[in-house]
Amino acid sequence: MSNELYWLTWTIALTAFFWVPYIGNRIKELGPPPMHWFPLPDPPPKAKWAERAMRAHANAVENLVLFAPLVLLVHMAGAYSRATELACMVYFFARVGHYAISIFGFPVPLRTLAFLTGVGCQVVLLASLLS
Repeated sequence: MSNELYWLTWTIALTAFFWVPYIGNRIKELGPPPMHWFPLPDPPPKAKWAERAMRAHANAVENLVLFAPLVLLVHMAGAYSRATELACMVYFFARVGHYAISIFGFPVPLRTLAFLTGVGCQVVLLASLLS
């Protein structure tokens, strides 16, 4: 497995479990979900951190839709290099940072910096494909 695929795998695993904290909070706030076939929509979370976690998870999913195909294309095209390897690793940690910064409610510039770091990593992958 290439290092790019290694970091993609960890990024997918990370994104797959971002829901756990806020769903735990939902169960704490509302109790176990009822067994209705079509339950009513949940009210917004009372805990602000849980609301931020939901948005950070959605953001991670939206960006994974771009990141994963780029990594797979880099791998399939043989366009990998030390720069693409580093971009994939940095992307993973940028997503960790974005999620943590979001949950703890740090100032917007820090969250934006983490987000833009991830975007920059995607640009590196795209550039390696187009060069």
